[in-house]
Amino acid sequence: MTTPEAGRKSRRKGKRIENKVRKLHEGLGVKAELVPLSGAIKYRGNGADLDVYVRGPEAAPMIAEVKARANGEGFKTLEGWLKDFDLLFLVRDRAEPMVVLPWNTYAELIGRRA
Repeated sequence: MTTPEAGRKSRRKGKRIENKVRKLHEGLGVKAELVPLSGAIKYRGNGADLDVYVRGPEAAPMIAEVKARANGEGFKTLEGWLKDFDLLFLVRDRAEPMVVLPWNTYAELIGRRA
């Protein structure tokens, strides 16, 4: 059972990580905004964590979800597959592929340098 303090601690950690990703974007010169009450309500029609303006500050943002795990559970396999490559494509039967990429590759793709 989760205690109220554990829930607050988890939310604080989530906000801290989301803010880190926002600041990383700002370091690239890309506007990014934390979504109020991310996930708790459907702000602007979505439950995202972050709005990222990779197409420019006046264009519609890309909506982003941010996940963090202290022990890397779920990430270690992805990191092992990605290893020394620029991109990792995850393809499930009859589904659209997903792409996993390192931060530096992402920065390059959106026309910035990390």
